[in-house]
Amino acid sequence: MKRNTYYLDEEINTDKVDIRYLSRLIKSIGPKKNLFFLALLLLIVSSVAALVPPAIIRYLVNDVLAAEESRSASLVFCMVGLGVLGIVTSVLPYFHKRIMGTVGHGVIADLRREIFVRLQELPFEYYDSRPAGKISIRVTEYINELADFLTEHLLNFIVDILKIFTATVFMLCMSPILTAVVYAAVVPLVTCIFLIKKQVRKLFRQHRAKNSNRNAFIVESIMGEKVIKNSNRSAFNQEVYRDLQEDSARCWMKIVRRNELNSPISEFFWNAGILAMYAVALAFTFRGDATMAGTVIAFLLYANVCAEPLLQLGAVLQQFSQVSANLERIYETIDAPVGIRDRADASVLENVEGRVDYTDVTFCYEEGVNVLEHFDLHVRAGEKIALVGPTGAGKTTVVNLLTRFYDVKEGSVRVDGKDVRDVTLHSLRKEIGVLMQEPFLFKGTLLENIRYGTPEATDEQCIAAAKKIYADRVAARFPEGFSGQIEARGEGLSAGEKQLISFARIVLKDPKIVILDEATSAIDSETELLIQGALDSILAGKTAFIVAHRLSTIRKADRILYIAEKGIAEEGSHEELMQKRGMYYRLNCRK
Repeated sequence: MKRNTYYLDEEINTDKVDIRYLSRLIKSIGPKKNLFFLALLLLIVSSVAALVPPAIIRYLVNDVLAAEESRSASLVFCMVGLGVLGIVTSVLPYFHKRIMGTVGHGVIADLRREIFVRLQELPFEYYDSRPAGKISIRVTEYINELADFLTEHLLNFIVDILKIFTATVFMLCMSPILTAVVYAAVVPLVTCIFLIKKQVRKLFRQHRAKNSNRNAFIVESIMGEKVIKNSNRSAFNQEVYRDLQEDSARCWMKIVRRNELNSPISEFFWNAGILAMYAVALAFTFRGDATMAGTVIAFLLYANVCAEPLLQLGAVLQQFSQVSANLERIYETIDAPVGIRDRADASVLENVEGRVDYTDVTFCYEEGVNVLEHFDLHVRAGEKIALVGPTGAGKTTVVNLLTRFYDVKEGSVRVDGKDVRDVTLHSLRKEIGVLMQEPFLFKGTLLENIRYGTPEATDEQCIAAAKKIYADRVAARFPEGFSGQIEARGEGLSAGEKQLISFARIVLKDPKIVILDEATSAIDSETELLIQGALDSILAGKTAFIVAHRLSTIRKADRILYIAEKGIAEEGSHEELMQKRGMYYRLNCRK
């Protein structure tokens, strides 16, 4: 099987920002484009309104104050205009932020739903090669940062460009020379900012990877909490976490130190540009240009208008580099091939008898060594098959191919003569009940957990199924009986009690094919005796695959298969195999 990614195996993206991911994200705004364009329109209006006051002030200084007649009317007109523009620039941003918040969070909700649906569809190979923490961070933290980008930065980026362009046009109309002086400082400023952001982008990618490592280790530690405590590894794990945290913090501080260069660089070039503009303005004033005073005031105001978006562009580019790295991982998950899915012409598996045929099956995990090669097995309807053999021989793989948890690489697996790849997954898994070695219970009542795979079942049916397998013993522990609440992962219940509830699920589901994958290994001997008696009647008329080591579980099987060396090494009943004194015999002698 492919090795699961270690929490220290960093997922570092390529340094190049792939614009395809951003364009794909923007396309997802399509269903909400009317709201998006309304927000954009409001933002443009408020931004343009912010560019008009410098022109009015220039008019006031150069024309109104210098005029000898009609000064009062013009002054009132200018003051009213400035007041209206002030209201517009104060009120409209509230509405465009509110609308963009609705658009952004709507897009993010769709993206969350899309990635969650894909995670439900992805085959086990995907989870085999990635720790749960590295997957969960994509669904949570990465998408949260996308939400901030959409609601706070995307529209502002568009409008910042618009502000810079419009302010530049206004300045060119007033004085091309002063505009050239200002931009003589702006060009090196922007160049320095871009160079800094390029370095920061690389560091952000590294920081993303280190955060992913830390998150993977946290999830692993939570899931293995009991083993950690029992093995006295708490102190060691604290050291590991400290190293991971310090590694992340060191990378973050590199980002902070580079970002701190933005302010002194910006102030240096900006102040140099303003001083140069003053020097040019004074030269024109000494030559007798009476309008230079108002022009300089307007230029200072326009320079301030440009300064904010120019500096924000650096922040947006930094955010974009972070979002780009996140998008790579999010869309990598969404685009991951499902592999195991219904074919377009898949039929519904109906009226199942339970005949199962493995024909010339070859299988390997990812691109590893074959686990099974040219494997053949033909099981009659209602036959009980036990699978035994050394760990890693392929026992669980045999049953996983039947449920299509994995697909064969070569050959075929058939149920009642139908290839499992030619029938719908829903109808196939409806007819196969799987009991695994480690049962999983969800937070909720006993009844909710029992009916998990059969949501249409009544309470009475759930209770009847539980009694058949003696799972009512678990309900007796709760004052509320079957309405008692189970904690997440069945916390507080013994391994045997969890398995009894899982058994009850299968009894309620009543499939034609039952798989018991070490299902009784966690159950005490007394409970196992009760279950063995119940299983005889529960499995009557059903095809059963029993993966087990306990002799009591497998000796009643119609056939026992010893799986080794990529196939069936021995086959027969318990008595026949013991008489052969082969691998099965030696397996039992070691117990």
